[in-house]
Amino acid sequence: MPENWIDSLPAVRGKIVKNAELAPFTWFRVGGPADVIFLPEDEADLAAFLQTIDPAIPVTPIGVGSNLLVRDGGLDGVVVRLGRNFAQIVTDEWGLTAGAAALDAQVARAAAKAGLAGLEFYAGIPGTVGGAVTMNAGCYGGETKDVLLSARVMDRSGKAFIMSNAELEFAYRHSILQHSPLIVLGAAYELSADSVEAVTERMEAITARRETTQPIREKTGGSTFKNPEGHSAWKLVDEAGWRGKLFGGAKFSDLHSNFMINAEDATAADLEGLGDTVRAEVKDKFGIDLHWEIKRIGKK
Repeated sequence: MPENWIDSLPAVRGKIVKNAELAPFTWFRVGGPADVIFLPEDEADLAAFLQTIDPAIPVTPIGVGSNLLVRDGGLDGVVVRLGRNFAQIVTDEWGLTAGAAALDAQVARAAAKAGLAGLEFYAGIPGTVGGAVTMNAGCYGGETKDVLLSARVMDRSGKAFIMSNAELEFAYRHSILQHSPLIVLGAAYELSADSVEAVTERMEAITARRETTQPIREKTGGSTFKNPEGHSAWKLVDEAGWRGKLFGGAKFSDLHSNFMINAEDATAADLEGLGDTVRAEVKDKFGIDLHWEIKRIGKK
């Protein structure tokens, strides 16, 4: 990276924080600092910033950190976190549009209030629209790809444009955005009309199920591993003997054994080490590969 690049950052209308701790921005509450966190005021502020900074400087967007593990060495470059001006939700008779920073659960509630069906499963996802689009988030039989019409994104030059569902190349817990420098600005969903009562009832059933089966009040990161084809990740973790077993300060939840939790002041190394140890044991015992669903970023 260019020398002294932090001292030459452009003036912004939002907020720039140097040597910024990232642990408070993640559900695990672990991880080292970022060189810089940039909280843009709006889309124009973000575009102007990206147009000005050197392309050699890494830029990493994050949401609410519900499915993110930041390593103890922190992150080089700029972390972009979108705020309330990127969280608007608008409904009409055909569907819904939402900013990337809108919480998935709020989007589900807005759809229900408007009598729009299709996004009830978002009530069970503890992230934002940006993350949901990037990883094709889903649960309880629904996936983002099933209802997403298009996403609005911004490239490293500050140019914003629309990508269709097909262009995003969705697969299970995957989109083309996971391996690109694009930042999600918002999304449009095509939904169907239904009664407010029916949509609300389905959404509330998902919320109740999540509250009784997942450790949502712990320092967790959601589902740790993707489900291998024909198998349940939680069952493999359980059968390998890792439910509730400590690894440093980390463990897999007693309530749901595909949820890692920061149980006793864990480090990021504890959490990642636990995950990799379990992956190795599952491969050795059952011949099955577990793949991370949690995104791990930064330096060890």
